[in-house]
Amino acid sequence: MLTRKTQLLSAEHKDDLDVALEILLKGGLVSVPTETVYGLAANAKNSTAVKSIFTAKGRPASHPLIVHIAGADQLSEWAIDIPPVAYVLAERFWPGPLTLLLKKSPEVPSEVTAGKASIGLRVPAHSALLQLLKRGKIGVAAPSANPYKRLSPTSASQVYAELQGKIDAVLDGGPCEVGLESTILDLTGEQLSILREGPITAQQIAELTGFSVNIPVAHDIAVPGNVAEHYQPRTPLYVGTREQILARLPNANEPVACVFYVDTAQIPVSPYIRCLPESKPAYAQALYDTLYRLDHLHASAIWIEQPPQTAQWGDVNDRLRRAALPI
Repeated sequence: MLTRKTQLLSAEHKDDLDVALEILLKGGLVSVPTETVYGLAANAKNSTAVKSIFTAKGRPASHPLIVHIAGADQLSEWAIDIPPVAYVLAERFWPGPLTLLLKKSPEVPSEVTAGKASIGLRVPAHSALLQLLKRGKIGVAAPSANPYKRLSPTSASQVYAELQGKIDAVLDGGPCEVGLESTILDLTGEQLSILREGPITAQQIAELTGFSVNIPVAHDIAVPGNVAEHYQPRTPLYVGTREQILARLPNANEPVACVFYVDTAQIPVSPYIRCLPESKPAYAQALYDTLYRLDHLHASAIWIEQPPQTAQWGDVNDRLRRAALPI
């Protein structure tokens, strides 16, 4: 593809927000901050602009995109046959990291949904992006702003390093507060089903709605992130117990990068060693950034200590399962 001049813009400057909005309205690509990860945004009503997302990312056109909108009052612009529970969920969790899968409106370009009859919609919890959506009166298709299957970016500098020359601008809105992709909840069937685990849990949804929530062990429904290999650093990544990792360190012929769950005295001090917080939200917020930094140390491998395998940690374990190679 032709090389684009990629502008670095600040979400704190009104003039830069104006530039970002103008690019989107003219059919360009802007990486935008959200509370989850940085997205690669295009005007979702512009088929040509949406197609350029797939080109920039190297993403197959058969993978649908999530559309970010300014509020629940816009749901009927993008979806049809909206069940009442969608508005209950929106009232509680929007703006926030919950994507609702609904039946798409015929007016939505097929490129957005990869020809599927459903569409993923959410309201992001980042003030700069919400300003753009409201002022421009648009929705933006915005998958994560990374090359296909690679780590999702949680800072503007990571986006710029990976996509410079392929997109028109990067809007710097600071580090992402959540750090993992949104929960995708399917509302098109008879039962509520989580098709991608995320920060909003099945328990939270069930407690709010009074409905049971299904989490399939595996499914073949086309939604963002549902491929076996995803969220991967370029350095081979493995997940194991602390004992497995510590046993390998003395025998490694080349530097091995390690990520441990909670610091203890038994962990050696090294530039290749990182310890993540005990709190699940803090762990999730730091995970991708930590892996990104370790990936650039050019170690022979990255080993991650298995975090807790409870329902609360479902999204973290889902991402690690897709990122890791078998031991």
